[in-house]
Amino acid sequence: MKLTFLKKLLFVFICSFFGGQVVAQSNHVLWYNQPADYFEESLVLGNGKMGATVFGGVNSDKIELNDITLWSGEPVNATMNPEAYKNLPAIREALQNENYKLANELNKKIQGKNSESYAPLGTMEINSTDKGKTSNYYRELDVSNAISKVSYEIDGVKFTREYFVSAPDQIMVIKLTSSKKGALSYDVNSSSLLRFKTEVKDNLLLMNGVAPIHENPGYQVVPSFLLEKDRGTRFTTLMKIKNTDGTIVSTNNTLGLKNGTEAIIYVSIATSFNGFDKNPATQGLNDKAIALENLNKAFAKSFDKLKQSHIADYQKFYNRVSLDLGKTSAPNLPTDERLLRYSEGKEDKNLEILYFNYGRYLLISSSRTLGVPANLQGLWNPYLNPPWSCNYTMNINLEENYWLAENTNLSEMHLSLLSFIKNLSVTGKTTAQTFYGVNDGWASAHNSDIWAMTNPVGQFGKEDPSWACWPISGAWLSTHIWEHYVFTQDKNYLKKEGYPIMKGAAQFFLGWMVTDKNGNLITSPSTSPENKYIAPDGFIGATMYGGTADLAMIRECFDKTIRASKVLNVDAEFRAKLETALSKFCPYQVGKKGNLQEWYFDWNDEDPRHRHQSQLFGLFPGNHITPLKTPELANAAKKTLEIKGDETTGWSKGWRINLWARLWDGNRAYKMFRELLRYVDPDGKKTEKPRRGGGTYPNLFDAHPPFQIDGNFGGAAAVAEMLVQSDENEIRLLPALPEAWESGSVKGICARGGFEISMEWNDKILKKVSVFSNKGGKTTLISGDKKQDITLKKGQKTEIVW
Repeated sequence: MKLTFLKKLLFVFICSFFGGQVVAQSNHVLWYNQPADYFEESLVLGNGKMGATVFGGVNSDKIELNDITLWSGEPVNATMNPEAYKNLPAIREALQNENYKLANELNKKIQGKNSESYAPLGTMEINSTDKGKTSNYYRELDVSNAISKVSYEIDGVKFTREYFVSAPDQIMVIKLTSSKKGALSYDVNSSSLLRFKTEVKDNLLLMNGVAPIHENPGYQVVPSFLLEKDRGTRFTTLMKIKNTDGTIVSTNNTLGLKNGTEAIIYVSIATSFNGFDKNPATQGLNDKAIALENLNKAFAKSFDKLKQSHIADYQKFYNRVSLDLGKTSAPNLPTDERLLRYSEGKEDKNLEILYFNYGRYLLISSSRTLGVPANLQGLWNPYLNPPWSCNYTMNINLEENYWLAENTNLSEMHLSLLSFIKNLSVTGKTTAQTFYGVNDGWASAHNSDIWAMTNPVGQFGKEDPSWACWPISGAWLSTHIWEHYVFTQDKNYLKKEGYPIMKGAAQFFLGWMVTDKNGNLITSPSTSPENKYIAPDGFIGATMYGGTADLAMIRECFDKTIRASKVLNVDAEFRAKLETALSKFCPYQVGKKGNLQEWYFDWNDEDPRHRHQSQLFGLFPGNHITPLKTPELANAAKKTLEIKGDETTGWSKGWRINLWARLWDGNRAYKMFRELLRYVDPDGKKTEKPRRGGGTYPNLFDAHPPFQIDGNFGGAAAVAEMLVQSDENEIRLLPALPEAWESGSVKGICARGGFEISMEWNDKILKKVSVFSNKGGKTTLISGDKKQDITLKKGQKTEIVW
């Protein structure tokens, strides 16, 4: 069912004839001329809680279902290793004696359990009885209204399906139609990889099941754990058909329609999850009642009313931002072919816009549940053993998911993460005491899950400290609280929720840091996320002291906590402690290669091109390293990036694009952005010359590989970062504009201080800018050599011809 060569030629001809303006490829529609065979070709829908992965098959349409609250496990026992902290003196002594091998081994003694796993809820199938030759197949996802469609013809009869997942009605809706009266016949079934049972009662298909209980050694689910009874999170799926004609038919485990013309399938799901600290079996929500109530309410509404409510709700977020990158001559091709063409170096500005828009679409679709942020795959997971448990990896990946929340005008989506950080601060108090011997504040480590687990992982001493032993994520996460405040100017949130959590993180690090032989404050023990050094004696290890990444993140944590205390005019004494501590921090070091040192000593990395660049945190997402204020450190950061090179995993490319943008090198940022959009074959696809590595799958999912959504979010955030950068005092317009984007416009990008920016540029020069203030305030606009101070009242807008 591929487009013929002549059709493609016709597309190109028409596009050329009209100058690329009439039929140039859309910047908001993904489309294909065949069904998905692989997860990485499917189209995803979501309302921030319920997720649907649509394959769009003809005779059998598979739709994988997820609920963001369906995880293995139950509330974590934060005191799982109550005497772990007693090992710290021996680790620190080994480090003082420069016995890194011993320190590395001892560091394993402060490990705990691994995280739990995000679970696949189930798969529904729509099986059609239509047989015959299929023609004119078309499948799309329109990210401007969050609706997917499939259409095809069999023997002259046109069949269509329309799918959406509604947030206001908490329901999935699928409308099926045929162009010929009575030609629509199909049945629906539901199954799960988890323990489940299905039945049909009163024309209602029910599936009930339960998620497993297990610790997750090495990210593997041991099948025997699936057999545990009366424990775990329950789930319910309900499906019901509304028909205009034809006959509803059923068996013991299927529901269907015979000889219809139009029908609607309603899908409702719910779980018993009732919070990170509530047992989902004994203190859980009534998933059956919730699913049934949502189904009955939605069933009473017409398709058009449900669709109208869904679009209105979704577009109030999506329509805040629009991007135009100028004229394009790219032809109108299916998205997978379009991506292949772009990977060959050809121009497609609307694909670049589509990727940006898709990132915002994915965040709206996967981050609207308080306390349960988007995970490694956002909301969509078909696997019993998902990669890295589909957990919250907090040494970059969880945070990268939210880089676009504030600056692309989706602040409400940030709340899922911010409320999760609040949960971490509860379990993290116990972790600070039992694993690190610090009685003030809270700590969190490398991995977490829906139960707000904060302990260092590693299966109680079985795994490598390079990733298992890292207690610094609280520093990084706390900066998200400040970012939310500084973008929204929501002082009430900062006072009531945000600042106490920031203070708790800072308190832990005051108690955690020690003094080195030079009188400087450092961390000990220390690791640099997932990287390893080569010691002078040839030992390759991870455990060290005074890691640059640790100090960069804690520096940012202390700095933002100080600022928050000043805004609220509280805790002057505590603020003074932080200021004193900051003055004693071990300074950044520039290595012999001109790079920003990652380790306390100028030692080589085991992998010089390692995917993590944690030592550059102060440049991005932090902001205490800048080309203007700290030119030497900015140059060292640049050298570090040059040594690492551009070839890396998908999420790492997303980070590096932002780093190059902060160095105001738009062309290098754009080069990496293009490489992030390099076509990658689906994981299970067998080809003679497989295209692998970090990049983008046919459905625009980020390829680590495998799929990790953080690259989508990091890449979308980077587009905004190339166009607008800001701090509390100034807004830089077009600071990293690449030559490829010589003309364009953007509307609705947010800047720190509570401002929204819209602007136009031509020949790489800013022409016009409008600034809207949500809360009132003053800032300085900067573009090129020009500066302009502005002061606005709440709700006031100013337009400036630059």
